Amino acid sequence: MLVFTCVAVGSVHAAPADFDSAKRIAARIFADEHTDFYCDCPIQWISGKGRIDLKSCGYQVRKNGPRALRVEWEHVVPAQQFGAGRACWKKGGREHCGDTDAKFRQIEANLFNLRPALGEVNGDRAHFRFAELPDVKPQHGACPVRIDFSRQLAEPRFEVRGDIARIYFYMADRYQLTLSKAEQKLFLRWHTEDPVDDRELTLMRRTAQQMGHSNDFVTGEKRWYLGYLSAQPELSEPEPVADTLQVNSAGQSSLSPAVVGNKKSKKYHLPHCSGYSQIKPDNQQPFATEAKAIAAGYQLAGNCKK
Repeated sequence: MLVFTCVAVGSVHAAPADFDSAKRIAARIFADEHTDFYCDCPIQWISGKGRIDLKSCGYQVRKNGPRALRVEWEHVVPAQQFGAGRACWKKGGREHCGDTDAKFRQIEANLFNLRPALGEVNGDRAHFRFAELPDVKPQHGACPVRIDFSRQLAEPRFEVRGDIARIYFYMADRYQLTLSKAEQKLFLRWHTEDPVDDRELTLMRRTAQQMGHSNDFVTGEKRWYLGYLSAQPELSEPEPVADTLQVNSAGQSSLSPAVVGNKKSKKYHLPHCSGYSQIKPDNQQPFATEAKAIAAGYQLAGNCKK
């Protein structure tokens, strides 16, 4: 396992102010990245825009052919995870936060959290949490990513699992995001099984030159552990949401919010409710407990029997 104790940031530029400028900078950082993050399909870069060679990697379009051909900038930690607890999100979702909340724009533009991804897979992953899904068959041909749409979970290929873990550690540390104990255990294992390599370190150094600081979980200056407490409290608005463990047919556990409300109907659902996984992402409002859902004006859905 490679261990790095320090990284010289060198010539530092101004961090991007919003997601649009972040995408332009990311295109330069990853200009020599030959494949996309999730499927490992070849990328052809033309004037900062990426195109995917689907045939050469055995990719099969699931639903959206035009989107499958292009490279998009994936938030490894989804915007919903760092935005759903903010007041702006409750008023109008991601778009409203982008228009009204400077802190949200800063987090959304964090270059450490962006990776070039095949567009259709980026869309299919959506805001889903990561898990291991041995009982789910791949839906995109030879692309190894697995998506469980009903449980809103995604399994990435082995070669990027450590990268994902270290991005989550960094984002949670910097912005006070809550990771459940089960998530921490999963990411700690991924961090060990897929350690930092030279390519990840190179990309981190380039990103650090733009952001003005390093991802210390890549350099090794910081190490995550169960119960890790952040030393950089920057985000105070999000309310920690309790997780409930769900077990798949292979006996492995996955995560979802304990209570999910529907912003339109003002009804809340528990994990065993039939409507729990059917609420559109933009209408979802997670709660840590039923009491908090009720206090917010939500009522138990009629089709949800205790």
